[in-house]
Amino acid sequence: MIVQNLVNKKSDPLPEDLDFRLDLIDGDTFIETDSLEEKVKLLLLKDLFRLNWNIEKSKEKFIVKPPKIYTKQIIKQSMSISRQEILTKNKKWIDNHLDLAKENLAYGEDVLKSKILPRIEVCTSPKQHAIFRIFRYYWSSPYSEYVGRRIRMLVRDDGIDSSPIIGIMAIGSSIIHIPDRDKWIGWNKQERTNNIINIMDAYVLGALPPYNYLLGGKLLSYILTSNEVRSIYKKKYENKQTIIRKRKASDLVCIFTTSLYGRSSQYNRLTFNKKLLYKPIGKTKGYGTLHITNNTFSAMCELVKEHGVEIKNRFGHGPNWRMRVIREAADILGFDADILLNHSFKRGIYAIPLAENFRSVLIEQKEKPIYYNLPLNQLIEYWKKRWLNMRKNNKKAIQNVLEYYPQSFDVSSD
Repeated sequence: MIVQNLVNKKSDPLPEDLDFRLDLIDGDTFIETDSLEEKVKLLLLKDLFRLNWNIEKSKEKFIVKPPKIYTKQIIKQSMSISRQEILTKNKKWIDNHLDLAKENLAYGEDVLKSKILPRIEVCTSPKQHAIFRIFRYYWSSPYSEYVGRRIRMLVRDDGIDSSPIIGIMAIGSSIIHIPDRDKWIGWNKQERTNNIINIMDAYVLGALPPYNYLLGGKLLSYILTSNEVRSIYKKKYENKQTIIRKRKASDLVCIFTTSLYGRSSQYNRLTFNKKLLYKPIGKTKGYGTLHITNNTFSAMCELVKEHGVEIKNRFGHGPNWRMRVIREAADILGFDADILLNHSFKRGIYAIPLAENFRSVLIEQKEKPIYYNLPLNQLIEYWKKRWLNMRKNNKKAIQNVLEYYPQSFDVSSD
């Protein structure tokens, strides 16, 4: 297969009738072919075509060119396809747990009467994990399981008798290498390898209706920075060792999170005691698997298996299993895996330092962390004065809250 910037020089030419088959990459037409390799190629082209890549035939080769920029609309469209695949695959489980979700949501009129008293509830029981999971399906970004250290949390409102869910949040093991993050911290590869254990990524952080109409997302963002979340982390990992390198993981000094569309309205301007809590520090390089649909990925798994390659999907067996499968499939097809995985959805990166000397801890690890004092109750009161009171003057927002009732909740309407 000879495709500009996508495959290497050793690739085989496309089948002669592929130009006839190119109509299959447009729309939802089912791709049927006797060759598994050809099927994967066509599915990949279909995924790229949906992302507005140009596909042209030039004499003996096809040229595939990415767009110069991805608009917000294209990114949303790509996520919508992956998300719908996941919702369809998990439909039975979702249908069986929608009532559980509705039982844990608030009526809008009750929220407006509430003093809003957030309480963090760590997920430990099957029911708590089920509540977290059903609500995670709500947002437009596709649901994915997280491998590694992780803590899932529900945030409830004790200002209402039933203590409904305000939102959910989760932190997990940080991605090994993010150039802009690593440059901002200032560590080298060896220091990162030794000390990455002391940072975590916030991979879920969002408010649910009707609290989302009252800037509940900003409330969750404040709560994440609190002393209480740090204590939850320490309690879980104190005296614990990591699987691979046997490192202690009890000192959390910095949290990182990303925003899909660059700058984030949820994280911007979040201050406390004149300190900016979420610091924009750069962007990701745009590498990942978000643009590869599950249908294409399943075909890749078949292809890899057909060639006798086993790629284990367990924590401790190397980074991102999905990415390793795609790389192996790309090698089999003669694709340039780096370009294939470079979807160019560059996320904005935000750093949340929890300790004054976080850099010294992460680079030298000779000092004990000197933590900022961020009490949960004070962060909540600050959110109310700075954001909630102002939001209550927004007639449209208040109308949305008043009209909300839990029975209307549906994961297909984010």
